[in-house]
Amino acid sequence: MQFESTRGNSDAKGFDDVLLSALADDGGLFVPTELPRLRTDAIRALRGLSYTELAGRLLPHLIGTHVEPRALQDMIDDAYSTFHHPAVAPMKQLNDQIWLMEMFHGPTLAFKDFALQLLGRLLDHELLQRGEKAVIVGATSGDTGPAAIEACRDRDAIDLFMLHPKGWVSNVQRRQMTSVDAPNIHNLAVTGTFDDCQALVKQLLNDPSLAQQRRHVTAVNSINWARVAAQVVYYFYAALALGAPDRAVNFAVPTGNFGNVYAGHLARRMGLPIDRLIIASNRNDILTRFFETGTMEARAVEPSLSPSMNIQISSNFERLLFELYDRDGIAIGALMETFRTSGTFSVTPDVIARARTLFSAQRLSDEETLAVMLRFFEECGELLDPHTAIGVGAAASIGAACDGPIIVLGTAHPAKFPDAVAQATGQEPNVPDHLAVVFELPEKAEDIAPCGDMIRALILNSGNPEAA
Repeated sequence: MQFESTRGNSDAKGFDDVLLSALADDGGLFVPTELPRLRTDAIRALRGLSYTELAGRLLPHLIGTHVEPRALQDMIDDAYSTFHHPAVAPMKQLNDQIWLMEMFHGPTLAFKDFALQLLGRLLDHELLQRGEKAVIVGATSGDTGPAAIEACRDRDAIDLFMLHPKGWVSNVQRRQMTSVDAPNIHNLAVTGTFDDCQALVKQLLNDPSLAQQRRHVTAVNSINWARVAAQVVYYFYAALALGAPDRAVNFAVPTGNFGNVYAGHLARRMGLPIDRLIIASNRNDILTRFFETGTMEARAVEPSLSPSMNIQISSNFERLLFELYDRDGIAIGALMETFRTSGTFSVTPDVIARARTLFSAQRLSDEETLAVMLRFFEECGELLDPHTAIGVGAAASIGAACDGPIIVLGTAHPAKFPDAVAQATGQEPNVPDHLAVVFELPEKAEDIAPCGDMIRALILNSGNPEAA
């Protein structure tokens, strides 16, 4: 299986190189040159499989055959053995139309565990096969960081540098990162926003001298294709549970960086009968505004009750644009350069019309989010974290226009955001034992300015560059 850049100026690569480089040489994102479409009978044959069995059947369609099937299945089984529910992603019905897929039973109680537990094992496997090491850099708005750290801690072949915006993540999210004492984990508290952190990651990934000195420099954010591929599985899992492929379903997805909902789009392109993909935004609503106006415009990031969605630059959107522009990498490179220099770009009327056939978009204010949390607690006793509540609220708002069930991706455990839950419902969520322990451990992080050269120096001074 081969992968090409969304900007058209980089040679095609196999999955192993894509895994270890994340960004293409021209700064674009990797996408498959061809994505297989499964026949209806082939999708029907997937019914009844466990989550791990389903992942083993689907992932070769998304990453190719570079990883031997038995080794891949062993990594899948090991990754999801860390989850605290036998179904991995259990489904719960909230009302006649809305279903909740609980995606917070992994080790860090967030949906990011689905991709990152597997990504850590894939990286370790590839590096050990080569006898090499890698530096991983990542940016987090709150949930990617803990999940990546948990997946990569104490792995000899990996040094992980995780950037989080100081003061912009929840207390629980911060402690899940900074309480980890492992020699290969480096927490960097950046005085800026998530978008500043993300820009620094891209700067480091595009630094040829850093790559030359440390051999492999890659990312754990959803710009890494392996992460998106792993996320496709749970769309199939949920849809099959509700009758697919003989019944179309809809998904409401809380998203800021577009990676989670883009995985649903890939599942649909592979033949899964998804009618609507609903993008659910908070007040940092760059994606919703794009679908309303056809203009992508970055604004100042504002604090909210749903900090993991406090994003104004949706990196994965470039992959969709590449498709909407008929895989014209030159056009995408020009759009991205315009966005980099001006903070805005507009698409043609035919492009936005095509985009609207693929996605719907809704936004919720903090006040609306709290109202949704209270409503569903009173109606069905469900405590929702504020991110999941935005998905539920979007589903409720657009439900009359949807045929069939709407599956909301429950992206985080309510115990990760106890203040918002208590504010909305007056209830304190139960704290799982493996989360409570982070409040008893010392924290370790380095405060740093949003300066690529400073972070580069930290990377080069860590470990033994000669061994990389």
